[in-house]
Formats: sequence, structure tokens, C-alpha cells
Amino acid sequence: MAVIKNNSPVLFFYNNSKKWLAKISKKESFHTHIGVIKHSDAIGKEYGSRLMTNKEKYVYLLKPTMYDYVMKIQHGTQIVYPKDIGYIIARAGICDGQKILEIGTGSGSLTSFVASVVKPRGHVYTFDVDKNFMKIAEKNIKKAGVSKYVTQHNLDLKTAKKMPLEEMDMAIIDLGDPWVVIPQVRQMLKGSGTMFAICPTMNQLEKLTLALVENEFTDIESTEHIIRTIEAREGKTRHSFQGIGHTTYLCFARKAFFGRESRKSTEPLKILKTSKKPLLKTTKKDDIKTTKKTTKKST
Repeated sequence: MAVIKNNSPVLFFYNNSKKWLAKISKKESFHTHIGVIKHSDAIGKEYGSRLMTNKEKYVYLLKPTMYDYVMKIQHGTQIVYPKDIGYIIARAGICDGQKILEIGTGSGSLTSFVASVVKPRGHVYTFDVDKNFMKIAEKNIKKAGVSKYVTQHNLDLKTAKKMPLEEMDMAIIDLGDPWVVIPQVRQMLKGSGTMFAICPTMNQLEKLTLALVENEFTDIESTEHIIRTIEAREGKTRHSFQGIGHTTYLCFARKAFFGRESRKSTEPLKILKTSKKPLLKTTKKDDIKTTKKTTKKST
């Protein structure tokens, strides 16, 4: 039986929109719209028990999962949501013992989740250039209990002359211009190593894909993940009117060797310079011609 003690983490759960994550302290209490919740009342109770406030409202004492930590962390930047994290972990096959490279620590939500999967034998090496965000991420990673499996670096890999890591199993890129670091990522990944980039816009996906092809990555896949919650109640089950829609696009790829004879295997790969002109230019005249041809064939 798991019993709550002083310093134990607890999720005080009232409903899906009202829940509070805390570390139990004998002298602590906090005021909510459903009444005062005293930490001392939780000590000695089993996880899953319920506690009554002074307004005779019940909250359940739940053991926090990594999902709870991610959704309750301090946001210094936009976080990567669990619905996207889950696909990243599954698609890339992240597991215990792997070495993960992360470029763009942000608030540390994805860092913490991935570290919880690769532990105890694996490790996450995360890089960021903003010291203020790094401090926020450090607190969040510590709160999630995975600091032992994460190493933070204050280094700009875009301008680094020598790559600090090698033979990485996977790389995660969370930057506004992910295509810029693809050559560096390739140098640090092992053969067939996987890569995921978080891209808020489709324009980013386009530029990133061009860079991936030029830098000899294959199995390139871009996806968007929408989650829809269902309010299941007897006689009136329906989808929720509130939910998380678009958060980001995800781009997956694997390091490969295209066998380009003109390029030595040791030569650093370059970023493909994208044209300022649109990839496909159409006019109304072109559209009319295409329509006529299609109509003729169909008849």
C-alpha cells in the first residue's frame, strides 16, 4: 500500500479542470473555491483516498504521473503537449538506455518526459542559448524527478565549430528554424538514428524537408495530431465543447547514406538554399486549361 508521507508528491483532484499538484508539507495549506486543503490531512492516507475540505467538498489524493507534471509545469515558453510527445516516443521507438540529443530545451516538458522513458540507463543531453529559460527548465526537470538523467548545455550548436556529442540514438529539434541545424544533427546521430522536429507552421515543414533530403535523411514523415475528448455520461454522451486543437506539426526522419559519389563521407553536409520563388506558380489561365483537359478526358 502506497501511503502519503511528508514530501510526497500529490495531485489533489476535484475535476478535470480543477486539480492541484503539490509536494506535501505538514505546515502547508492552500485556499481554493471549494475550500481550504490542508497538507497535513493527506499524511498517512493511501493514494486514491479522498479528503474533505472545510466546505465539505471532496478532492482525491492521486499519485502524479509524468503527464501531470508536464501539464502543470511553469511555462517559460510554449510547451510540447502530451498528445504530441506520445507520438514522438512511439514513432522514434524511444526506450531505456538510449542517448537523446535535444536542441531547444524550452520549459523542459519534452525533456522531462523523454528522460522518464530512457532512464535508468539512458540520458538526455539538452541544449539552449537562453539562460533564463534554462533556469525555468531546470526547476521543472527537478520537480519531475528526472534531473539525474538530464544534462543541460548553454551552447549554440548553429555556430559551434566542433560537435560535443556523437553516436546519438535520436535528436529532437524545437527551434524556429530547425533546418539550420540539420548538418550538425547528422554529425551527432548514429547511422539510421532518428530525428523529430517541432514546427508550428507548414512553411517551416517545407524548408525543413528540403534540408533533410539534401543532408541524406530518409523515411521523412510530417504529421499533425488532434485530440478530442468525450464527455461520457448516461444518456447524454457527447464530444466536449472544449479541447486542444492544433498545437504543432511534427516532422520525423532517419539518417541514411544516399551513396553520392561526388561527396566524401567525411565532408560536412550543407543546407539546401531554398529559392525565394514559389515551388509551383499557377495562373487563372493555367487553371482554365487544366479544367478543360480534365473535362475532355472525363467525357
